[in-house]
This record gives sequence, structure tokens and C-alpha cells, in this order.
Amino acid sequence: MNSKKVERLMRKHRIAGITRRRRRGLTRQAKRAVFALDLIGRDFTAPRPGMRLVGDMTELVTLEGKLYLATCIDLATREVVGWAMADHHRAELPVAALRMAAGRGGLEYRCIMHTDRGSEYTSDEFRTEIGKLRMRQSMGRVGSCYDNAAAESWFAILKAEIGTTVWETREAARADVFRYIEVEYNRSRLRRHPDYGYVTPLETRSLLRQNLAPAA
Repeated sequence: MNSKKVERLMRKHRIAGITRRRRRGLTRQAKRAVFALDLIGRDFTAPRPGMRLVGDMTELVTLEGKLYLATCIDLATREVVGWAMADHHRAELPVAALRMAAGRGGLEYRCIMHTDRGSEYTSDEFRTEIGKLRMRQSMGRVGSCYDNAAAESWFAILKAEIGTTVWETREAARADVFRYIEVEYNRSRLRRHPDYGYVTPLETRSLLRQNLAPAA
């Protein structure tokens, strides 16, 4: 059956095709952005906590409007060590997540913070905070999800396991995300570690610290 006949039959029976909308990401390059080198090189591992972090942002849909979530994940433990939510995705959102990660302690001097090249991460505010915390900034390439795969895959886990795609209010979304990160994911979700078997992010942190502690 040729295309013209298909079009004629569709018109006759009032059938309309459906075109899938292209997914819109949050990554937007700033016009005069200052980019950092990629210090990770798709090696999403770390031998000890506080050495390498990855960060990203996603949007959650509510009936009140969008809510944005920024995260910082420790590559040694896969624990979400910093996160922040707001009704915008300006630079202060990932800055707040970074401050939480630093406030929890344990970040090494010159710890790497790896992100995409979104304008929030190339902003003066974010770069200044990186300097204040004595960290190193790292960035993947624009349009390459594999360069920040560890951060992006965590959002896929969140949206698959949290069980809600549209919340009635932003407050309800905040409560669900808080519970998932701090109660379910960091403390309860098992992940296979090559040395310790199936452990949670917090258990991984404890085991790594024990292993790295000097002998008495």
C-alpha cells in the first residue's frame, strides 16, 4: 500500500497520526560560558567517599507548575549527599545542593564536581561556590548523556520507583522526594558493590571508611 492511499484512507476515516514530542532537557549553554575540562572521562567510580561527585537537575510535574530538583551524588557510595528543590532552575538551585553536600562533611580537598555544561553550572555563582569549597569543576560535552550517565541514571531510578508522575501540589512532590532520598534510597536501596555485595549507599560509606581507617 503506497503512501497516497494511506493518506486517503486516513482522511476518509478521520484518522490522525500521533507525533511524539522530542524530550526537552534542562541543559542550556550560556552565551559566554566558561567550560571546565572533563576530569571524569566516563569513569564513574571512586575509591573513597568525598573524592568525586556528579550533579544534574531534573523537572517534576505538579498541578501547581513545575518543580526542579538538583542533586549531588558521591561516586564511591552512590549516596545522594546533596539535593535542593525550587520552582526555578537558576544557578542558586545547584549551588544549594552543593552546599548541602559540603555541609554534611567528608569532602576531600580538591574533590571533583562533575556536571553537564548547562548554564546553571557554567554560571559565575556556581563556579564561585566551587572555588570557595576548594573543589575542582569538571564537565561533560553538550548533548552527550553518557558523559554524565551516573547522574542521569539516578533520575531514571527516582522516576521509576517514586510512583508518581504528576503531583497535586509542589509540597506533595517535595515530601515524596525527601522521603525517597533520605529514607528509601540512601538508607534502604540495595546496590551491588564489587567488594561488599549488596549494600545500601550509607552502608557502603561506612564499610569504605572502615576499610580506609588506619590500623590501631
